[in-house]
Amino acid sequence: MNLQESVAFVTGANRGIGKAYVEALIQAGAKRIYAAARTVETLKDVVAIAPDRVVPIALDVTQPDQVNTAAQTAQDITILINNAGVLGSGGLFTETSVETAQREMTTNYFGTLYMIRAFAPILRKNGGGAIINLLSISSVANVPIFSSYSASKAALYSLTQGARAELAQQGTQVIGVFPGPVDTAMSEGVPLDKVAPIQVANATLEAIAQGIEDVYPDAVSQNLFANLQVPLKEVEKQFAGMLPQ
Repeated sequence: MNLQESVAFVTGANRGIGKAYVEALIQAGAKRIYAAARTVETLKDVVAIAPDRVVPIALDVTQPDQVNTAAQTAQDITILINNAGVLGSGGLFTETSVETAQREMTTNYFGTLYMIRAFAPILRKNGGGAIINLLSISSVANVPIFSSYSASKAALYSLTQGARAELAQQGTQVIGVFPGPVDTAMSEGVPLDKVAPIQVANATLEAIAQGIEDVYPDAVSQNLFANLQVPLKEVEKQFAGMLPQ
């Protein structure tokens, strides 16, 4: 897919990896980028990157009405980047663990599902395009201090595989991105070496250009998946083949 003259929609674009996606898309020659966040005022620095090409959008991905309104606004997109997400902590047995898990699933899984359902018909109309879902190494290996977050990302991994299979006939590329620790506000308390958000963004855009389905943008991710990639991919392809033609 050619990134030059593409039109992208990025959720959670006000900081961290989302902001890095906007920066990388501008550098790649994207014609327009819809940058979305819950509060539009938090997007001022992002719009300032390229005021003539970045369009701020107020969007809470957990609200289907807002998602549908955003889709009506962005009828020209060719790339959807589902970056918005939340992270709780404290394990599974704190007083608020169930509420934390519900919030994580509502945003990380259901919010992404709302986005895919609303924007897939637009991508079909515009030639297929690409959907990018920001996953995590915790999608395949639970990180106990973030147990319910890991569960939400595991659900999102499965959703990514399902969307990939169902949208293949309309020519939509569905990409999963599996970073390890990234240097963002969300991971501030994680005591591990972290990669820069722009490294994740650049690796993702390279995958779009080359038609790669799964992105491992850092050494932690690459090492984890080195011994898993082939058998997991074989099972995914087998299950995808079960869809009725």
